[in-house]
Amino acid sequence: MPGVDGIEAIRRIRATSPSTKIIVLTSFADNEKVFPSVKAGAAGYLLKGVQPQELAEAIRTVHRGEALLHPAIAAKLMQEFAHGTRVPGDSLTEREMEVLRLVARGMSNKEIAESLVLSEKTVKTHVSNILQKLHLVDRTQAALYAVRQGLVGLEQLGPETEAAST
Repeated sequence: MPGVDGIEAIRRIRATSPSTKIIVLTSFADNEKVFPSVKAGAAGYLLKGVQPQELAEAIRTVHRGEALLHPAIAAKLMQEFAHGTRVPGDSLTEREMEVLRLVARGMSNKEIAESLVLSEKTVKTHVSNILQKLHLVDRTQAALYAVRQGLVGLEQLGPETEAAST
């Protein structure tokens, strides 16, 4: 795909057609490709070499609304998790986690700065670092990440984030 990588292609497809279900079919099994692809909106992630019947079943699975990872990737993730390997989100500092929780609650940078007794510039830097570390595009995605990780409950979301989560 000249001029755009797969992750950006996923983002663009999801932005134009949010209900489109995407399965990545690739030779890349490393976390640096898997996690950003899923964060961008891929519902399935398969490695090249899958048999035609496996691909057909993957399409049916994703069509039903279920997520799908190639068994080799799932096994690798399980092994890494069992051995304490860091996954996205583990690299956030305690302060960034605090900022993320407040972003998820719909607070502005100014409100977060006042709440944590920081400058707005510092909060902006924290938000930028959070988005970069988690491979997210905007505050709404960060809020949804916080909910999925159990950092905040749906009842704690701000009104604009709550609408995006439904």
